[in-house]
Amino acid sequence: MPGENLSRDEAQERAALLSVDGYEVFLDLRSAVGDSQEGDTTPRTFRSVTTIRFRCAEPGAASFADLIAPSVTALSLNGKDLDPSEVFDGSRIALEDLREENELVVDAQCAYSRTGEGMHRFVDPEDGEVYLYTQYEPADSRRVFANFEQPDLKAPFRFSAQAPEGWTVWSNGAGEQADGVWKFAETKPISTYITAVVAGPYHYVTDSYERVFEDGTRLEIPLGAMCRKGLAKHFDADDVFLVTKQGLDFFHDHFDFPYPFGKYDQAFVPEYNLGAMENPGCVTFREEFIFRGKVTQASYERRANVILHEMAHMWFGDLVTMRWWDDLWLKESFADFMGSFSMVEATRFTNGWITFANNRKAWAYRADQLPSTHPVTADIRDLEDAKLNFDGITYAKGASVLKQLVAYAGRDAFLEGARRYFKRHAYGNTRLGDLLSVLEETSGRDLAAWSRAWLETAGVNSLTPQVTLSAEGRITELAVVQEAAESHPTLRPHRVAVGLYRRSDAGDLVRYARAEVDVEGPRTAVAELVGAEAPELVLVNDDDLTYCKIRFDETSLATLREHLGGLTDPLARALCWSALWNLTRDALMPARDFIGLVLRFAGRETDIGVLQMLHAWAGTAHTHYAAPGWREEGGRLLAEGALRELRIAEPGSQHQLTWARFFASVASSEADLQLLQGLLDGTAKIDGLEVDQELRWAFQLPLAVHGVADERALAAELSRDDTASGKRHQIRCLAARPSAAVKAQAWASVVESDALSNALVEATIAGFAQPSQRGLVAEYAPKYFAAIERVWAERSIQIGMDVVRGLFPHLQDSAGTVAAADAWLSAHESAPPALRRLVLESRDDLSRALRAQECDAA
Repeated sequence: MPGENLSRDEAQERAALLSVDGYEVFLDLRSAVGDSQEGDTTPRTFRSVTTIRFRCAEPGAASFADLIAPSVTALSLNGKDLDPSEVFDGSRIALEDLREENELVVDAQCAYSRTGEGMHRFVDPEDGEVYLYTQYEPADSRRVFANFEQPDLKAPFRFSAQAPEGWTVWSNGAGEQADGVWKFAETKPISTYITAVVAGPYHYVTDSYERVFEDGTRLEIPLGAMCRKGLAKHFDADDVFLVTKQGLDFFHDHFDFPYPFGKYDQAFVPEYNLGAMENPGCVTFREEFIFRGKVTQASYERRANVILHEMAHMWFGDLVTMRWWDDLWLKESFADFMGSFSMVEATRFTNGWITFANNRKAWAYRADQLPSTHPVTADIRDLEDAKLNFDGITYAKGASVLKQLVAYAGRDAFLEGARRYFKRHAYGNTRLGDLLSVLEETSGRDLAAWSRAWLETAGVNSLTPQVTLSAEGRITELAVVQEAAESHPTLRPHRVAVGLYRRSDAGDLVRYARAEVDVEGPRTAVAELVGAEAPELVLVNDDDLTYCKIRFDETSLATLREHLGGLTDPLARALCWSALWNLTRDALMPARDFIGLVLRFAGRETDIGVLQMLHAWAGTAHTHYAAPGWREEGGRLLAEGALRELRIAEPGSQHQLTWARFFASVASSEADLQLLQGLLDGTAKIDGLEVDQELRWAFQLPLAVHGVADERALAAELSRDDTASGKRHQIRCLAARPSAAVKAQAWASVVESDALSNALVEATIAGFAQPSQRGLVAEYAPKYFAAIERVWAERSIQIGMDVVRGLFPHLQDSAGTVAAADAWLSAHESAPPALRRLVLESRDDLSRALRAQECDAA
């Protein structure tokens, strides 16, 4: 549609011309319930009436407002009625002859969404109740009300809404109902993309947070948390509130700027595309953070991290916002870093940096080696670019760089810089230089060179130790060698710790020496470690101070092959696992060797999050990186090892649950499938293993994949769990069955139809291509390349991303598929850059897999 993809140049021109004084938005949501309007083919709509008061720096100039809606009923600009057919093209409203002060009134019919974008409408299959919520980032508020959809045109908002009887409505400000209409307090100046509306018969729990500051002022924040009524019995709101209060204490202690947005509601909503969204006063989360069955501590840690990540955004992103999406890192990198920082220091999850090192950085390392890698401060040309920039670079690499900056500049200087930044730019918009200037003030360091190296160039460096020993077994030189890829040759300054490890008398691998050093250039000597006893393991980047790929010298790698399980420090162990995984991804270690290390040592892993990551990596290594001729044996070894660990795990422990899930993911033999079936029907038992509903679905999936669970069995399972969650599980299992007809139906339901909601599209894609069904889905590789440009043009960007990423023929791992991707890229040079990026990334993943397979077969 013309005008949907707002460009940076257009946004800059409009920001130079316009400033916004305020919005008033009324939404009539009563149409959310009842029969569909005018038959199933017409989108269900709601009335949206927006009044915008704004100024123009050049009276007489022209501009435009944003709105994506099926129709506009009435339009007026400065009291003059406009003909919608003449000024509204479906995504923009042309504004001519502007005055110095202006008022635009737009009365529109906006469409409810089934894709998680705009005003999402969900019907709970369990009880028929309807639930609404909004999701806008980066630019979908224009699907709900007319506005100027760019982050630097901030304004106060005053929302009101009329809802069906019995509903409650929430927004950014505190609300009250009068005469059937919910009216909300005016917000502080905020960007359009962080406004929010949540409406429906949600289960709502309340609490409050109080804080008395040193000057005697008192702050009281009303707290709320909500979910669908069907999830209320699972909702542990007390733990959500506990983490919330701990986070508010932490940020008040360190930011010296009281939470500025009044109340603090947190809504756990269905069919959510993201982990969460930082709408001030009304944060939204995916409802999967409400756990329907037994989960490990890693799941609670992940939820706490997300709660604190979104809370950090109240300052980094909501109070102070980037001018354009180029500087998205100013909010996401900081929130990602502060989420872990606050979690470790303020909650029970004190090992959060282990998860950060092992999990978040893995995301960053992958993204930073793709052909689409970019500097942390990115070049974002338009909104499609912006949508794809919510990636491992912006989040995890940016957070890793900030962790390195804290080591480089000092914790106190970093936090004092944040405090000055908030006070100087409150309710405003900033760019990179605004932050660096305050950090230079507080640290006394020239950050221009640091910024060029870390924020303005792409790529990840490798750090390798070189050790020279004397005849007496002492270190005569220990140097750190820094390398970079040819495509991104920048060598960066690193503040690193180098740890030396040897086995103790008890056989444990322990650190006996450590030195911190500033690594500069291609080779840096660590003088402090000269004279130390010969190490069995040298761990560069011990304590995870910098962002790099760790490599090992031959002695260290040999030690890990034999004694990795004896490494007693959990962070050091996590760093070694991550480094070994990077060696495997880079085709420097055979996949079967990595799998062998997992089978040998993962059973001794104490950190449950690391263990879950090892299972994911081992699965990827087997599916994509192992030589085809070894896959059958590798699968057997993984299943045998998983079952062995499952049987010896402590009954009822989180380790037992984790091994049970992993066993289900690799089970394929008749005996394995019989055991899973027995655990489902009660004829088999493993002491302490509670097979709750979520675990039942995990066991049903491999049974469906291998043709044991048919449509009738899956329908019976759904009857046990006739909920929204159960429906998603069933859809995934149905699509996973080994049948040509099943695959054809699944493909058509996603690629040829838009009848499914975003959650069911995701479930269908997840079930479609199974590793054991390579031959069955081979025919869809050419169909994929024939369809994706049309899908991208016809569907929303979220669904387009899901289809293009999720249905790429990764399992057709041959040079022919790479050639097909190259041919598509060559023939579609004019395709939207965001679409080309997705194909290019998947093509790169496949090429990496083929290189790894060659290594494994050698």
